[in-house]
Amino acid sequence: MAITTFAAIDIGSYDLEMKIFEMSGKGGMKQIDDIRYRLDLGSDTYAEGKVPYGTVNELCGILKEFQTIMKSYKVSDYKAYGTSAVRETKNTKILLDQIRQRTGIKIDVLSNSEQRFMDYKSIASKTEDFDKMVEKGTAIVDIGGGSIQISLFEKGSLISTQNMRLGVLRLQERLNRLDAASSKIEGLIDELATAQLSVFKKMYLKDCRIENIIVVDDYLSVILQNPAITGERPGVIEVEQYMSFLESVQSRTLLEIAGTLNIPRESAMLMFISGVLVKRVVKMMDASLIWAPGVTLCDGIAYEYAEQHKLFKVEHDFEKDILSSAENISKRYMGSKKRGETLERIALTIFDSMKRIHGLGKRERLLLQLAARLHDCGKYISMVNLGECSYNIIMSTEIIGLSHKEREIVANVVKYNHEPFVYYYNADSRSLLDEDAYLVVAKLTAILRVANGLDRSHKQKFKDVKMAVKDGQLVIQVDTAEDITLERGLFTKRADFFEEVYSIRPVIRQKKSF
Repeated sequence: MAITTFAAIDIGSYDLEMKIFEMSGKGGMKQIDDIRYRLDLGSDTYAEGKVPYGTVNELCGILKEFQTIMKSYKVSDYKAYGTSAVRETKNTKILLDQIRQRTGIKIDVLSNSEQRFMDYKSIASKTEDFDKMVEKGTAIVDIGGGSIQISLFEKGSLISTQNMRLGVLRLQERLNRLDAASSKIEGLIDELATAQLSVFKKMYLKDCRIENIIVVDDYLSVILQNPAITGERPGVIEVEQYMSFLESVQSRTLLEIAGTLNIPRESAMLMFISGVLVKRVVKMMDASLIWAPGVTLCDGIAYEYAEQHKLFKVEHDFEKDILSSAENISKRYMGSKKRGETLERIALTIFDSMKRIHGLGKRERLLLQLAARLHDCGKYISMVNLGECSYNIIMSTEIIGLSHKEREIVANVVKYNHEPFVYYYNADSRSLLDEDAYLVVAKLTAILRVANGLDRSHKQKFKDVKMAVKDGQLVIQVDTAEDITLERGLFTKRADFFEEVYSIRPVIRQKKSF
């Protein structure tokens, strides 16, 4: 079995990391090297909005070293990603172009939801432990330099995820401005975090019992891998034991912490901030166990690469998690589950019957499913401006695993299911979609409109719906004995847009069941 040597590169807020992996169908994914360089990109970004020239030079120098290391390992492919420190600069495109021109390394920027999804994949790669843990109430607390993301699981399913700007580097920058005494640091972190965490608790923890906390970060997790702190199972620690550890850390200076835990002095403060955040979350949720699997974004990057290139079998169903996330958003905004399921079933039947015509793939099929599940979320705000309100809800809500672009496609499909379609050159100035992405919006909107038209009464009249493309028509055969006068009467307008997009006319054929 051939072995692929792959490099995963993370341009983080506080350091640059590259992990080298060997991948094969027989051996799975094996890490063979881990290289880190400290580089404080986040402080400049969060304080000034730009990365200064000197830091750019240092960044390029490190990436050139990464290139040399990759050659020594005969790396066949790599992926390099920037996270919040790169994402939040005012001159992101300029920065990325400089890096590409000076080093030859192409860096893609992850949206927050993409980054957290990769972190999630890195945890899920620990298949046995992860699957066992999320059967009970579990929260993943993903702490980055710029933000913290909390994802809740119940009975193995993702039920909600929320991002808050409480990252360790962002909090450190605020604490530096306050110039507070060390004895007051925990109290200040608590104050800075409490407002946002309290809102999270009110909105998402009403009917949710959390027993386990899974921690993903770059500082605390490393410490909790030490058996001297956790005991027999590295990374796994009872809450009481964790609180005792944090209390012992709090009583020391940063220099003493660094010496005792064998970490750089500059990392000691960030570790402590991360530790206090976890403490606050644990208390809020009344959890009993903490698991720090010791994975980083690089593990998720590698896992996704292996998944995409089918280098080994992936056990976990990540698509199910994305759909579950959308389903819970719909539930939060009082969406109709029964109608959503009907729309989804009909829309996917149309999509699958037209594979050769629409030219779309598996990922677009998923986006159509999401649009069907979120089709009426805007009615929670307004029945009159349903389309626009739905758009705003979707664009303002994290859907784990989707890029900003994909989320905007879904938001527009839902919007134009209810409102007249606006063509690309007249599109909202807010849109970041290019012409190709906008064409996907048009294709999926046309399908969802027809599906919506077939259940215009919201009564789910059809026992069965079959589709077939014949003689320039999409023949929709519906199995029902009910009166479908309303559906037929309101179908024409929706059929017009479908015909415009595909040059195929949808027609209804009724098979009456008695």
